[in-house]
Amino acid sequence: MGGLSLWHWLIVGIVVMLLFGKGRFSDMMGDVAKGIKSFKKGLAEEDAPPPPPPVARLQSQPDMDPNPDRNLHPMEEDRPKG
Repeated sequence: MGGLSLWHWLIVGIVVMLLFGKGRFSDMMGDVAKGIKSFKKGLAEEDAPPPPPPVARLQSQPDMDPNPDRNLHPMEEDRPKG
């Protein structure tokens, strides 16, 4: 009594091959490989710096000056009398 002998391992191997078959086993390994590749790709994308946020249009336009001529004075009749 003790560990499994060579015959036990052969029987277990045959049962596994009957359950999964050659095609199913290779398909599963292909799916595992795709999962590992997508995981690595996701990790590589995390390391890339995020793109800068877009600049708002209002911030990129020059400030509007209500009076472009700073030396402009009001007309005489507009001034308060007093």
